[in-house]
Amino acid sequence: MKSLRFLIPLALFIVLAGFLAAGLKLDPREVPSPLIGKPAPAFALPRLDDPAVTIKRDDLLGKVWVLNVWASWCAPCREEHPLVVAFAKRNNVPIYGLNYKDQTAAAQGWLRQLGNPYTATLVDADGRAGIDFGVYGVPETFVIDKQGVVRFKQIGPLSDDAIRKKLEPVLKELGA
Repeated sequence: MKSLRFLIPLALFIVLAGFLAAGLKLDPREVPSPLIGKPAPAFALPRLDDPAVTIKRDDLLGKVWVLNVWASWCAPCREEHPLVVAFAKRNNVPIYGLNYKDQTAAAQGWLRQLGNPYTATLVDADGRAGIDFGVYGVPETFVIDKQGVVRFKQIGPLSDDAIRKKLEPVLKELGA
């Protein structure tokens, strides 16, 4: 009976270690977003280039569009940015930037220096819109359909492979 008491904690340890080992093999970029298939969160945000102009989610209904969440302080955003610029040049889909928790002057300088692929950049100074979109960290990219429903989410920087094999097929399927 005494030896059985020692086996229970050992069995629990083995089960927990198994769950930990399985979890460590998961790719955090493959975490499914609870927003997929649901309406994009409502927002009304000022433009980076003209804070007097506000863009709302409802202004974008009726067209397929891409939302790219970025910040000037984000190293992976800098790595991703040339791909976003190239993507914008070869695709006829509006790309909106969501400048996340950034300084206005730094964000404007970053776009001047590296190029501006965005139809408009929205300012999310306090991060509230990012929270509503379930942003884990920047960069992240979303595709929203004509009805305002989130159809795709990329966690982390876009790569040529992700654009070609994931993003572009979703856009093609949506008729963009």
